[in-house]
Amino acid sequence: MDSASRWDGLGMDIAYEEALIGYKENGVPIGGCLIDSRDGRVLGRGHNLRYQKNSATLHGEISTLENCGRLPASVYRHATMYTTLSPCDMCTGAIVMYGIPRCVIGEHDNFKSPGEVYLESRGHQVVVVDDKRCKDLMKKFILERPGDWAEDIGE
Repeated sequence: MDSASRWDGLGMDIAYEEALIGYKENGVPIGGCLIDSRDGRVLGRGHNLRYQKNSATLHGEISTLENCGRLPASVYRHATMYTTLSPCDMCTGAIVMYGIPRCVIGEHDNFKSPGEVYLESRGHQVVVVDDKRCKDLMKKFILERPGDWAEDIGE
């Protein structure tokens, strides 16, 4: 196991916990976590807060980055972004902008962004772990609130 992947269980567990918090807050259940791949330090965690904060931009990955605070570029270069769902174009752009080399995705059956291909084309590693918890929670939300889901992904 390489040094980056040794934290995958922890990162995905935290991302899922965050998604569950978001769901319980009546928000979109997408969570994230940023971990320093060198030592497993959790740099930040967050969840989609669009409904809770009436925000146009606080997706799970953006919330995670916000909760990290200001970090030197060198820290991002050794981090992994964990997200429960395939990152949208906005979140993909943030991963690219900060040079986060690795993105671990819980699932992309409910939503698969072209961002995955874009990340790979820019030299980022993309790992999809096919996490049943993430799939089930997102599917439940989409069935319960299809209009809110469409709004979240810009449809």
